[in-house]
Amino acid sequence: MLSGLSEWFWQERLWFPEGLGWSDLQDKDGRVYAKAADLWVTLPVALGFLIGRQVFERKVAIPLATALGVKERMRVKATHNPILESYFCTTTKYPTQKAVESLSRETSVSERQIHRWFRRRRNQERPSQLKKFREASWRFTFYLLAFIAGLAVLIDKPWFYNLEEVWRGFPVLTLLPSQYWYYMIELGFYISLLFSVASDVKRKDFKEQIIHHVATILLISFSWCVNYIRAGTLIMLVHDASDYLLESAKMFNYAGWKKTCNYIFILFAVVFIITRLVIFPFWIIHCTWIYPVTIYPPFFGYYFFNGLLFLLQFLHIFWAILILRMAVKFLPGNDIVEDERSDREETDESEEQDEEDEEEEEERAAKMKNGAVPNGCGPLNNNHHRKLE
Repeated sequence: MLSGLSEWFWQERLWFPEGLGWSDLQDKDGRVYAKAADLWVTLPVALGFLIGRQVFERKVAIPLATALGVKERMRVKATHNPILESYFCTTTKYPTQKAVESLSRETSVSERQIHRWFRRRRNQERPSQLKKFREASWRFTFYLLAFIAGLAVLIDKPWFYNLEEVWRGFPVLTLLPSQYWYYMIELGFYISLLFSVASDVKRKDFKEQIIHHVATILLISFSWCVNYIRAGTLIMLVHDASDYLLESAKMFNYAGWKKTCNYIFILFAVVFIITRLVIFPFWIIHCTWIYPVTIYPPFFGYYFFNGLLFLLQFLHIFWAILILRMAVKFLPGNDIVEDERSDREETDESEEQDEEDEEEEEERAAKMKNGAVPNGCGPLNNNHHRKLE
């Protein structure tokens, strides 16, 4: 069964135009071509990225966060309560008022304390600023280096300036060592992202991120197997052109450098719009959709490859809408740029302020109970003083 499935999967009519096949990509006369078996190299590369990320975050990201002044807000932990913990983990993190009343009777705890417990327990699961900074700094480092490497790989190639050169001589296009490593490293990195996505900060577009990673892995792998490598390198370069700017804006945002964050975000928005909504659809997709049919008739692989590109373009439009929503925050009176994809916890600033007010009220009550009142005044005088304030 497996052999039959493998034979069907690798049949030439799915991967190549009529008259072309795997025999055309056999190494000969000193010329080397891409092979599907080469993709196994990406697995140890992905493992290397996962290990390297742990080292990077500990040895580079944490000291960098300290140098930039990334601060952590101390969060009050929820007291241990087996009944509430079980309800939190197995039922819901957001109990209804009816559920709160039931839990209050079951635990002999007031409803207000139940609400506070769930708020504190949810806050415990919120990712810290340091965790988000570490992730952003790792992705920033890779995307920046990948963009520089991509430019170095493509800057002297004729298809970088004339897209018709992408298909000249297809599919007999010799594989260059620089293209080999560019592909293996990019694909290995996206595989590592797919493995680590479960432990990373979950954002509003979590599902879209999964779709993007899977589509990117399929796109890079397929373009490698059928020797669409010239088009593939251009696609990877276009995507890396703006990603490092977004990650650097996040880093400065987490560090509290709001103005720097805003300026970088403006630059990111401009580059994103140009590369993802102009260059990608009107140059890259035009190159892969229009030019090939002038050389050979359409086939399954042609539609599959372009279908993945259109899927990525839909995601670009989705993210462009989020970027425009963030751009509203640049209006007068708005000086904070947040990632619209971030894991915005239901505990907003007003709720956090309520938490602080409750803690202060508890501390004052404890001090008054013990006879220790601020300013050396009696309870009556002190309360009167606060009313005047």
